[in-house]
Amino acid sequence: MPVLSQDQLSQLTALRHALHRRPEISGEEAETAEVIADELTNLGADRIWRGLGGHGVAAEFTGASDGPTVLLRCELDGLPIREISDLPYRSEVEGKGHLCGHDGHMVSMLGVAMYLARRPACGRVILLFQPAEETGAGAQAVIDDPRWAEIKPDFAFAYHNLPGRPLGEIGLRSGPGNCASRGMQILFEGRSSHAAAPQDGLSPAAAMATLMEALPALGSGQIGDEGFALSTLTHAKLGEPTFGIAPADGELRVTLRAVTNDRMERLMAKAQALVSEARGDLKVQLHWHDVFRAVINNADAVQIARDVAQALGHETHEMTAPMPWSEDFGRFADDGASAAMLYVGSGVNQPQLHNPDYDFPDALLPVVIDQFCAIVDWLTVRR
Repeated sequence: MPVLSQDQLSQLTALRHALHRRPEISGEEAETAEVIADELTNLGADRIWRGLGGHGVAAEFTGASDGPTVLLRCELDGLPIREISDLPYRSEVEGKGHLCGHDGHMVSMLGVAMYLARRPACGRVILLFQPAEETGAGAQAVIDDPRWAEIKPDFAFAYHNLPGRPLGEIGLRSGPGNCASRGMQILFEGRSSHAAAPQDGLSPAAAMATLMEALPALGSGQIGDEGFALSTLTHAKLGEPTFGIAPADGELRVTLRAVTNDRMERLMAKAQALVSEARGDLKVQLHWHDVFRAVINNADAVQIARDVAQALGHETHEMTAPMPWSEDFGRFADDGASAAMLYVGSGVNQPQLHNPDYDFPDALLPVVIDQFCAIVDWLTVRR
């Protein structure tokens, strides 16, 4: 039997639909954060932190005796993508949508807050509603907040819904769970010239052509391989759209992706070496964007999630390879928590994440809420 009543699940569903109508992208989640903080206040949280690492919100539910600090984390932000939908609760904000399911993730954790009205037996539970996950900046900003020392957990759990897998199936994987990734922006500065005398200028064209072939070739292996890496050219710009000017400036953007953080460091070093070799006399600037560390799932934390899922009768899936997309939840493991990301199926025929017609399935809420409430009980009752 679900830990929440049907009336409570209906309340959460209505709230998700309200959040879905008013998506806010990374760094702009003020209205969403206010809604969440008000809900947590009404649910009787013992303590609430606002403005963590930007617009982050955290709530504490404290047990009667000492014990572990268990953090459950979800995300506040939507995406700068126009929603294509006939849903009655479709996005009302032009060009923005909750097309990754963070609206569902938020109300899942509010469902856990409803359950925590009875408080954990020991220790404390922190529900973190994190900003700016989509840019990779939010988790580290929360950790860098001076108040993080008051929250710092022993265990950290999160989940992401996963289209293409059966609804409610719990995907589990120890070790690498999500790839590291980062955007590499390369800016070239040369010297323009008349198109009739290109030899009198310094064009980035040759260097860019070399790198447009060499950088994607850095990829190696398949997603399940220990040495997997991928380098994807995502943007190129050379000069201006004219016929009379040999260009002076250019830009390349490349996304680097790797299965571990060490592999990412090696991939970055090779990419930078290629740029140095190709630049010649050009001035070059390198900038890094959307930096995601790999999610490395702790084996003990994954086993807890596995034991809980089996005790609840949830279908589980032992993943043989990490997810190629990135998630900044890995920062909490870097900070010392025994952390695990769960990958929960949102339906075989569900539109993929970031698709304009994606929508989080409300039927997933009781599965996820039961799973995370049971993880809390496992750690705060059994220990």
